[in-house]
Amino acid sequence: MRINLDTFEEVRRPMYIVEEAKLRRNLELIASVSARAEVEIILAFKAFALWKTFPIFKEYIRSTTASSLSEAKLAFEEFGSRAHTYSPAYTDDEIEEIASCSSHLTFNSLTQYDRYSTFAKERNASLSFGLRVNPEYSEVETELYNPCAPGTRFGLSAERLPSQLPTNIEGFHCHCHCESGADVFARTLAHIESKFSGWFPALKWINFGGGHLMTRKDYDVELLVDTLRSFKERHPHLHVILEPGSAFAWQTGPLVAQVVDIVEDKGIQTAILNVSFTCHMPDCLEMPYQPSVRNAQSLDLEAAVNGGAKHIYRLGGNSCLSGDFMGSWQFDHALTVGENVIFEDMIHYTTVKTNMFNGISHPSLAIVRTSGELEMLRTYGYEDYKARMD
Repeated sequence: MRINLDTFEEVRRPMYIVEEAKLRRNLELIASVSARAEVEIILAFKAFALWKTFPIFKEYIRSTTASSLSEAKLAFEEFGSRAHTYSPAYTDDEIEEIASCSSHLTFNSLTQYDRYSTFAKERNASLSFGLRVNPEYSEVETELYNPCAPGTRFGLSAERLPSQLPTNIEGFHCHCHCESGADVFARTLAHIESKFSGWFPALKWINFGGGHLMTRKDYDVELLVDTLRSFKERHPHLHVILEPGSAFAWQTGPLVAQVVDIVEDKGIQTAILNVSFTCHMPDCLEMPYQPSVRNAQSLDLEAAVNGGAKHIYRLGGNSCLSGDFMGSWQFDHALTVGENVIFEDMIHYTTVKTNMFNGISHPSLAIVRTSGELEMLRTYGYEDYKARMD
């Protein structure tokens, strides 16, 4: 079935839709940055893990990053390469499989290293060990997403590192960005070098983590390339790794929903949809942010309360959580039951975070090929919900 990419009028049920052409556009830019800066850029599963799209990814990148046993197995079994793995804490019952499925294993603390490094190396002699470090500097404004906030559970500050690293520690991992610009990375890098460069001669690699939103329209790609090349000139022996997640799937497709009812209370109109913010767009409530809706103008929440202009609606989810709504939006017409509401840029940090609270089914997963044909990747129903409750 061919799809109208402006209206998605052929879609009559909730659906996340990846557009292959847009995904390839992002992958081409990322591959270009990797080649020009002579660094390795890998996919972070925590933002995007639709494994049926991996054949496309493998045309452009070689590796992925994992933060759990399931992600490490996904890398090994479906992407076809061992993962760069970091977890805040490994456990006795999972470390053997994680080690077998990983090429790099980063420890969050020296106690975790002491507990598991020997065992992990026995299971996979080719493992390269690293430590996560905390530069105690981050420009992430939302505390929920700030890994360097005081009291963080992530990584070792410079004052907690021994003057001489354990002999088989080969890398540092430092993650302190969230959809950040190249200027933020340049400023952060100065802090990383000032605190940790004394250990660099003993290392083989450094991983600057995720949050480098290089596919965003206003991102300064040239500054990123220049910053990375300059770093490599200062430290030519270090293999540099970046592991963005959002950058790969940024603006690669929408969540298409349908209006199922329109209700009114105290003059406030709410269009109830067959999707849920808490189940299907949790970042909107966590961040929080108001997503863009196609052919609608985003307004302050109070706009729906104050009334006045026509066609102003809150958008409400179909769960029983009272706060499962956002708004307001002004449409250019009165909404009707059955019509599509298209949430833009809903591929990253959505499909990986959906849940079945209230028994609400996930939207289907689909991809629009470059030919314009819609290919269904997965649909969900009662058996999926039941399996989660086992």
